[in-house]
Amino acid sequence: MRFFLNTAFSPHMEFSITTLALLVLTPLLVWRIYSRIKKQMQRQRSIGSRHYTGVLVFGAMILVPLTQLFDTPYNLAALLVGAGGGIGYAVWGLKLTRFEETPQGYFFTPPARLGLVMSMILVARLLYIGIEVYANQGKGIPTQQLTDSPLTMLCVGITAGYFGYYSAALLRWRRRVRKAIDQV
Repeated sequence: MRFFLNTAFSPHMEFSITTLALLVLTPLLVWRIYSRIKKQMQRQRSIGSRHYTGVLVFGAMILVPLTQLFDTPYNLAALLVGAGGGIGYAVWGLKLTRFEETPQGYFFTPPARLGLVMSMILVARLLYIGIEVYANQGKGIPTQQLTDSPLTMLCVGITAGYFGYYSAALLRWRRRVRKAIDQV
């Protein structure tokens, strides 16, 4: 069964049952991702290995595409501008973060709204790409790589810059606190 709807993109764009199910389930997926990320933006124990992992993963999210973008200056610039913007937001986010040193360990409470926005920027872009790939299935249009779009590189740069710098700053904070405790 196929439905025909007039859209701004194509006068007779076809929607199958699978497409309609995807359109109905996408908001549910976005809500689940949002609620899962929101749980991570609460008070949490500072664990050094997680911060090291954050530095490595988000650093790789910048360095891997960087090696592929030297022949496309706009995409390279978008990644670097995004990373710079993400680092700027991380500096601001660190000023809003509440740090605690208790007998039970080190804790921090990140700024929930800022972390959610940084995460959802990348999630929204990846969902858009997924829907675009699905819509172009069987049309003979080649699938683009993630590094082919300056907007995608901007989103990757913002998210990776924010969380990478934030993780590195948490490591510095832990070291500073430990050093102060050792000197006492």
